[in-house]
Amino acid sequence: STHRRSHGNFVRMNTLRIAPAASSLVIVDVQERLLGAMNAGVAERVVGNLGILATAARRLAVPAFVTEQYPKGLGRTVANVRDAFGETLAMNPPFEKLEFDAMRNAHFARAFTHACPPATRPHVIVAGMEAHICVYQTARGFREQGYSVHVVSDACCSRTEENFRIARGLWERMSAVVSSTETVLFDWLGKAGTEDFKILSRLIK
Repeated sequence: STHRRSHGNFVRMNTLRIAPAASSLVIVDVQERLLGAMNAGVAERVVGNLGILATAARRLAVPAFVTEQYPKGLGRTVANVRDAFGETLAMNPPFEKLEFDAMRNAHFARAFTHACPPATRPHVIVAGMEAHICVYQTARGFREQGYSVHVVSDACCSRTEENFRIARGLWERMSAVVSSTETVLFDWLGKAGTEDFKILSRLIK
């Protein structure tokens, strides 16, 4: 019926509108040795955008989670991202994992779903590396648990351009929203003229 169709359209559109009170941020495996394997120019841009997302999450009280894939071998989260989170990372330190899908790590999944149940924080903003492995599998894990997932394309990277293109196709196939740093930032802000807007809009160059 028309009613069912319009309701379905509403539900689909509703996954596009994100607000700080209904969102969380997950940064996947942005680690020292992984970063060194990326194209230098791309890596610099990605780390800069991750810093913007982390700063905005801290300012707007969006719960943020950081994962680290086998840090003994791949190193810790890069300093620029740690610094952008500031004291919030000390209160909620990175989750170490071996699983490519963070939601298959029992410790992470338990902590995340407790802090951000899908009924109250349905939107997960996901970024990090590698786009076609841990970002993809973690985003897929969130979708399987009923979350609306926004993957921040310009805050993700893979070692090769081909794998990054494959990742984008996979995100779309699983009905994630493929977004950008500025799109997320200004959706969170909602309007100009506020103190949050004045502070966070300065991050965009």
